[in-house]
Amino acid sequence: MLKTETVALGIGLLAQGLFSSRIVLQWVQSERAKRVLVPTLFWKISLISSLMMIGYGMLRHDPVILGAQIISYGIYIRNLQLLGDWRKLPQVFRVGAYVLPVLALGWFVVGTPHFSLWTMLNTPIPGGWLVLGAVGQSVFLLRFVYQWLYSERKGESVLPLGFWVVSLAGSVLILAYALLRNDAVLLLGNAFGTVVYARNIVLMRREQQQLAAGKVAQ
Repeated sequence: MLKTETVALGIGLLAQGLFSSRIVLQWVQSERAKRVLVPTLFWKISLISSLMMIGYGMLRHDPVILGAQIISYGIYIRNLQLLGDWRKLPQVFRVGAYVLPVLALGWFVVGTPHFSLWTMLNTPIPGGWLVLGAVGQSVFLLRFVYQWLYSERKGESVLPLGFWVVSLAGSVLILAYALLRNDAVLLLGNAFGTVVYARNIVLMRREQQQLAAGKVAQ
């Protein structure tokens, strides 16, 4: 019989693999266009990956991961709504997207021998580590709060330069937390992400400079 740690690792790695695929997709399209682009598929993959990471956070009894993914999950749905693609998804998918997290969290509260809210509340993770992880995830989440507010103001889903700057800062902090927690899932996901975030910053800065140069030439 598989151990809880093995199941958690499998779910976490699969989720991070999906997260990485969305970044690769966004990266490739941006490199081709020589500017930062965010396809709709980016948000769809993010939603599925986040649901899996909610499960991973529960199995790991990690409040940092669980809290961050619950918030991110709602933001991913909102971006799909802003893009006008949410209602285009099959109704069974939309209903499942709302119901599955609630059922999973309810199960977590009730508890099982493998995972429970009570075990997480009595976590053996040192307080200092939790603070570092919470700060890192808070910074990482602020990128989506910033992006959400920016998109609401624009009336469309947009990823501005500030999103990538905050992403890079948050990812570095989470990497430090992952090293302390010896969390292979967080390490793999964020190590790759930092490279892409840095590259997107370069692309957006270059794009802004070109636009500024064009205005001066006019």
